[in-house]
Amino acid sequence: MGIFKFASKLNTTFTMLFRLFLNIFALINFIILFFSSILTSYIPNQRVIEDYSLFLIGFYAVFVFHSYWGKLHYERQISDFIVNFMILLVGILSLVAAPNLFLMIILFRQTFVLLKHLVINAYEGNIYKQLTQNPAVTLMLSFVMTILTGTILLMLPSSSVQGQFTSFIDALFTSTSAVCVTGLTVLDTGTHFSVFGQLIILMLIQVGGLGIMTISTAFAIIIGQRMSVGVEHLMQNVVGENTRLDMFKLVKNIVILTAFVELAGAFFLFFTFRNYTQSTIQAIYYSIFHSISAFCNAGFGLWSDNLMQFLGNWNVNLVITGLIITGGIGFTVLTDVRTTLASKISFSRLSLHTKLVLITTLTLIIVGAILFFIAEYYTTMAGFSLKERALASYFQSVTSRTAGFNTIDETKLTNASALISMILMYIGASPGSTGGGIKTTTFAILILAIFSMIQGSNDVTAFRRKISEQHIKTVLSLIGISLLFIASLIFILMLIEPFSFVKTVFEALSAFGTVGLSMGITPYLSSAGKAIVVILMYIGRIGPLTLIYALSQRKRKFHLEYTEEKIGIG
Repeated sequence: MGIFKFASKLNTTFTMLFRLFLNIFALINFIILFFSSILTSYIPNQRVIEDYSLFLIGFYAVFVFHSYWGKLHYERQISDFIVNFMILLVGILSLVAAPNLFLMIILFRQTFVLLKHLVINAYEGNIYKQLTQNPAVTLMLSFVMTILTGTILLMLPSSSVQGQFTSFIDALFTSTSAVCVTGLTVLDTGTHFSVFGQLIILMLIQVGGLGIMTISTAFAIIIGQRMSVGVEHLMQNVVGENTRLDMFKLVKNIVILTAFVELAGAFFLFFTFRNYTQSTIQAIYYSIFHSISAFCNAGFGLWSDNLMQFLGNWNVNLVITGLIITGGIGFTVLTDVRTTLASKISFSRLSLHTKLVLITTLTLIIVGAILFFIAEYYTTMAGFSLKERALASYFQSVTSRTAGFNTIDETKLTNASALISMILMYIGASPGSTGGGIKTTTFAILILAIFSMIQGSNDVTAFRRKISEQHIKTVLSLIGISLLFIASLIFILMLIEPFSFVKTVFEALSAFGTVGLSMGITPYLSSAGKAIVVILMYIGRIGPLTLIYALSQRKRKFHLEYTEEKIGIG
């Protein structure tokens, strides 16, 4: 018994030492990442940092082996092991492209452990309980914290090619654009940011594309926390689901689907990008980056001209638009369609939500492409072949609703095309998707309500289903509030910026719809103008979701009915 007791104490001591050293290493990592410009004067040889990264990976491998050897008996321990093993795997892979990435991950891990102790365990979890009592506030704060974290990381010298600090407002703008999957940029992603900085942007895009609540749910599952009823209800609204959710199954399906689609997109893009890059490794990297950016409807590209050089390339045009459409129709629709195809059920058995999303999306793409084809035939597309005109019109119609990629010069668009783009940007993608805007279902319900009024019907119906009055009120409230908000910030932008009316409105709607298209004014905005666009991107991403949730959670303590009186309308 004495030997076993001694072995147990020895094991506990080793565990405490491992944790202590990890905290020390996290502090060293912070110094390396944030003060690299100072360290280079004392440690000019970059090989020292690389050797340190290699040593840290070895230490972490020993830590993982010691922590879980013979202890994988419970689901919680298995989840912890998978997370730590993935961290170790990323660290090994990062040695080739970005050695600093593993240093950042360890810094994040130890910060996470500290926050978990303070927020989850301290004060009997009261802080966590207070936050989850108001899920709308939790969602907003989650975005803010993610954006600020990204801002700090993008400010680091190691995030830029020149090894210099990026200004706070430019880093904030880029981080917000990435987290809100917008794509507006004040700095050239491919030339200003190093591989490390680009990977930070890519991670922010992925987190923003999957959705903060999805990531938060995965976070809660990992640390063994049960989600409150309020958070579960918020998740229902975020993903567009109307039934009781199995949180673990939901997150698993979303993550698996996302990984499969993004890898498939990268696979097909590689066959074209390998002819436009310097090496196979770079082609793989570019393919993965653009696939994730397209599926998440972010619009970040690594070429200075975005995708203009692929104007007539069938593969790039069809793969990128396919990723945009797939990411933009929503996870609920994809799940419904997959189930229907697997069961060989007819279109009529799809849910009303899925039908509205699919038909509205298809209609907007076709109508948009035709209008762009007409508006730009003799202007921006002058000199294009018929194939190039058709591809450019189709691509512009798809990308204008939330993606932000472009194959034609946006600065040369006619006013007619700018108007079409602004309408599509305002409508945006679908609920529960990686895109923004007021959503396709909101637009569909508005059109159905108009047709119902013209026909003199008291009910708004679609596919022999009645749409509730509460949904219609929510739609009208969302449209009214969003238009008022956009108009207010556009007014301020026009007061402080010298750009034309069309360019200013285009920029504002692109930011609110989390699209990322620009008529060339983004890099030339003043600091105040950039701050306003940041607000537009932030509210455009979380505003509709938060507003819908807030409206659906209203509680009436008493009910009064007032006498009706008619007023003149129109």
